[in-house]
Amino acid sequence: MATRRFSEEPAFVLHRYDWSESSLILEVFTRNHGRIALVAKGVKRPTSQFRPVLLPLQPLQLSWGGDAEVRTLKAAQWQGGHVMPTGEALLSGSYLNELLMRLLARDDPHPGLFDHYALAVQLLAERGDAQQLILRAFELLLLRDIGLLPDLAHEGSSLAVLEGDAPYVLSPESGLRLAHADDGHVLSGDQWVALQASMDAGDPFIATLRACAGCQQALQLQLRGLLHYHSGVRVFRTRQLMLDVQAMSRPRVTAGVDAAPTA
Repeated sequence: MATRRFSEEPAFVLHRYDWSESSLILEVFTRNHGRIALVAKGVKRPTSQFRPVLLPLQPLQLSWGGDAEVRTLKAAQWQGGHVMPTGEALLSGSYLNELLMRLLARDDPHPGLFDHYALAVQLLAERGDAQQLILRAFELLLLRDIGLLPDLAHEGSSLAVLEGDAPYVLSPESGLRLAHADDGHVLSGDQWVALQASMDAGDPFIATLRACAGCQQALQLQLRGLLHYHSGVRVFRTRQLMLDVQAMSRPRVTAGVDAAPTA
């Protein structure tokens, strides 16, 4: 039987690790085949044509062959369009990659989610001031696309329509519920309904980006609980790295000397 081959598939490298002295295993997110594993033979050699191309957060076209769990990379081309995110935007992009690695099953296509991811990476490279909004919009659309986001227009247990001014919180086990007195960082019914409507819009990523404005801090904490619950981790590695970098950048307090004021 002839070995199957796929050509010029839009893709992004999510993660890479050593396989031998000269080769790498790549975890890639493709538009029409989902998350797959590829072996890039000889890519670590200085003369390899793949060496400068197979970088995370870069739009690629990949060709591969094989029927095993790990296929063999045959060709790779950079599609262009934007430069790689840098600084904090690079950490944010790495966080998106970690979400996909933890929450996407292998060989499960999500073409719409791939398009949202490609736009998110592009915006991270171009709009460093909107990183948090970009992350919140992608988290919502990721959870919705893989079937882990409950209906945000109704209560989870009763399926009652949300009351506009009432406060609600998102429970990983039961969906939205009315907030208790000791619940912090709640969103109103109107805000949750607006988020649901934005994901149903014709241009869902941009609409969701706008709907997240004004509630991003509370939404971040609500979604964090849901993401941790379904991924089985307490802290994402990239988030911990962000916290460590932020801690290193803060001014130190020396005995007898006041720290410089921060903005």
